[in-house]
Amino acid sequence: MLTILAATLLLRPMHGSMVGAKREDKNGWIFIHLQGSPHDVGYQHATLLGQELVDAIDAVKIEAREDCGKDWDWFRDTAYSLYWNKLDPEYQQEMQGMADGANDKNLPVDLKDILAMNANIELKDYYLPWLEAHGQLSLIKSKAPFACSAFVATGSETKDGGVVMGHNLWWDYFVGGRWKILEDVKPAKGHEFVMDTLPGFIHSGSDWGQNDSGILITETTISGFVGYNPKGIPEFQRMRKAIQYSSSLDDVVRTFETGNNGGYANTWLLADTKTNEIGKLELGLQHVAYHHSKDGAYYGANYPEDPLIIQDEASGYDATVAGNVCELRRQRWGELMVQNKGKVDADLAMQFLGDTYNTETKSNDGLGSALCSKGFPVWGAVNAKVTTTELAKKMSLWARIGVTDGTPEPKDDVISRYHFTGEKARLWPDLPTEPWTVFSCKA
Repeated sequence: MLTILAATLLLRPMHGSMVGAKREDKNGWIFIHLQGSPHDVGYQHATLLGQELVDAIDAVKIEAREDCGKDWDWFRDTAYSLYWNKLDPEYQQEMQGMADGANDKNLPVDLKDILAMNANIELKDYYLPWLEAHGQLSLIKSKAPFACSAFVATGSETKDGGVVMGHNLWWDYFVGGRWKILEDVKPAKGHEFVMDTLPGFIHSGSDWGQNDSGILITETTISGFVGYNPKGIPEFQRMRKAIQYSSSLDDVVRTFETGNNGGYANTWLLADTKTNEIGKLELGLQHVAYHHSKDGAYYGANYPEDPLIIQDEASGYDATVAGNVCELRRQRWGELMVQNKGKVDADLAMQFLGDTYNTETKSNDGLGSALCSKGFPVWGAVNAKVTTTELAKKMSLWARIGVTDGTPEPKDDVISRYHFTGEKARLWPDLPTEPWTVFSCKA
């Protein structure tokens, strides 16, 4: 009997359509437009990105091995056995399209590589700790990450009463420096949407998305989170479905909750620019807390807030520990919102995300508690995005690649400073100073 994978390979089209596909390289970003069937969208992604896809997979392989000691074959096989049969057919087809596009360009990438790319965060930081907690592994280094600073505001908080949303991605520079794809997708079904992403992803991963129904989503991770359900639906599919198919905040919440497996547990910040309503979805596994309003602000910096989530799913998180960078960033967000009440617009949002003020040291040193962190060795804010109600009407956003305050991190300087050698040195990315740039998906 044929396996599902073998059957897929036999039935797949040998080529895909590039009709409507476009690529533009602009100020450090690679801006791509994809359209058509799920297979065509995947095929176009791989064809337009080509060597960037191979490069991203090579970097993630190294990062994954360093973080948890598992080789790439483990990720490929585990992702396939754990997730493939849980994916909707359209996302299976899109991943197959990526593999076919890579094959037609003679790139060393197959379907299992694509699936492992999409699953790697969840497997490394949630599934492996779950296996250890259940006595199936020991001495796992991975744990739920803390990454990103974000906010959303509306009503009396903003200059024009509409929505303003901003997010910067915190990641290690090695892989994070490759999070430079802005992808505009017009699928055969659902809404057109734009998101930042890594080559090979069907989701954002950072996470930022906005669609032509005026829905905006972003997040910061819940640090200290423990919990996983291997029988559930992976987060990478739920995020993608949320931005592709949602026309309301209720749609977003419903999609994230359906089949929730606890993977990549986040506090999601949401907005509906049709109504200027904003939301905050703290998505645990056992507990979910959802708040929404047409007047106010929500912000995130990786701290758990819901008492039940803290009690049952993030009990190791201690808000009272001196120097807790999540709590210090929470304090900074609160200060900025109070100081700028009624003034928040896109320009201020960009300033917030590039803010290097350290609440602990009372200086602009960019250390760990800054919203734009530069205080960890080769790790911190590596890209940023901002949009508003008016920008969202044209599927537009401001985006900046590299450290959000504009600090350059040249490849040669980093390699020399930290004495990287071998593959790490060869693959290390440049992070030059690039400007904030506006991208528009509609005229």
